[in-house]
Amino acid sequence: MAGRPREKAAQDEVRQNQILRELYLRELRAQRLHTEYHVNPLRQVHTVARKPMSWHDGLEEPADAKFLNLIHHASQGPRKKYPETQTESQEIGWDSEPLVDPDRSDRRLNHFRVYNDITLYKAKMWSLGEEGRRS
Repeated sequence: MAGRPREKAAQDEVRQNQILRELYLRELRAQRLHTEYHVNPLRQVHTVARKPMSWHDGLEEPADAKFLNLIHHASQGPRKKYPETQTESQEIGWDSEPLVDPDRSDRRLNHFRVYNDITLYKAKMWSLGEEGRRS
């Protein structure tokens, strides 16, 4: 039985035409005319550099004020863009001004490096290294 090929029943032209009509109507239902195009924000945009000798580079284009404002706003830091933090990680360092003005003349907090005669001599000896001390 498996070796014997089955004969297909020949379909008449009316049935064939009905099948093609159903396929055509199904395709028409699924078609949509797209007239608005935009960049998908979920995909990374790859820019392609222009050709160095292209005539397009020499053309002057008018500046788009809306685009320039958008670029300037995006280039600002988060403290200039937002009145408060947007994420928890921005909370660290959001208020970066010191609570107390640092007084540089207060000797209790500021220990500056001071050179005297003996410290200058020892610094010179250390800069020469071990070979300089023996000679």
